Amino acid sequence: MLHVFVKFVIAVLVAITANAALADDVEKFFAGKTISFITSTGVAGPYDTTARAMSRHMPRHIPGNPAMVVKNMPGGGHVVATNFMYNNAPKDGTHIATVNGTIPTHQVIDGTGVRFDARQFNWLGSTASPNLISVTWASSQTKTIQDAMRNEVIAGATGAGSMAALYPTILNNVLGTKFKIVMGYKSAGAIDLALEAGEVESRSGNSYDSLRSDHPDWLRENKVNILVQVGAKRAKEMPDVPLMHELARNEEERGILVLLSSAVTVGRPVFLPPDVPPERVVAMRRAFDATMKDPAFLEETKKLGLEIDPTSAEELTKAVNDTINQPPSVIEKARKAILLAP
Repeated sequence: MLHVFVKFVIAVLVAITANAALADDVEKFFAGKTISFITSTGVAGPYDTTARAMSRHMPRHIPGNPAMVVKNMPGGGHVVATNFMYNNAPKDGTHIATVNGTIPTHQVIDGTGVRFDARQFNWLGSTASPNLISVTWASSQTKTIQDAMRNEVIAGATGAGSMAALYPTILNNVLGTKFKIVMGYKSAGAIDLALEAGEVESRSGNSYDSLRSDHPDWLRENKVNILVQVGAKRAKEMPDVPLMHELARNEEERGILVLLSSAVTVGRPVFLPPDVPPERVVAMRRAFDATMKDPAFLEETKKLGLEIDPTSAEELTKAVNDTINQPPSVIEKARKAILLAP
């Protein structure tokens, strides 16, 4: 028994020594380095603002305490930055990125410009996954999503690729709602003004938090009806509002609606390129997790009006893989579900 115990102690000591050596290597690598934080958007907005806040707090949680700078790389509906991270960014841990949560869905549904496989990225986590909502103005005869299946509903949108057009289109094509989408508004704010003026009855694609931040009176004075929410689970603020995929009438519809909800589930992801040394991936995931709990970071993001509700690397990786590994039949039907009526 003593011999077995000695062997066990030796094995533990060897493992501890090896892990310590790896930790030392990670610290030595990052010491004096500058990490580039790529964001697929322009300056301002939740992705860029969150990245800049992280750049001020995350480095102290990374072994070696490297510097971190944010670099904006907009273009191609977030594809330019994603392609860069897959094909051109150094695969050594010195580049991380945040891109729109639609990227995995875009890979399988559209594919335009895609030169990446999102399953190969090393996902660190998502800073937030706020559910999206569809609303109608209080004076509309459409008070519930069931009403939208009986009544024509005039919905405002910016363009065909916007969330404001996408989700009413999905609801029309899969569930038979009767949203009539009026496009051409220059911004989400312009749609909101049209909603208040009675030009349109409905708007989709914003989050409850953005509604609470931009129009607190709409909620306080019950000026809008929230018809449906899009996400993996019901938000605590909206326990009685159905999720889009909960409205499915059969398993086929559910599969389509879950796939088309996945961009919300992915949220605002942060990731490393493929093929980064595993010990650096582990260190960066730990740093991400620590940053999401950092009191100074949370205080700053609260002042900035940013929602922080993190998703772990494991959960995010599963969400991405589940999106891309859907059966071809579901992907094809989901592709048809996002097509605007002629």
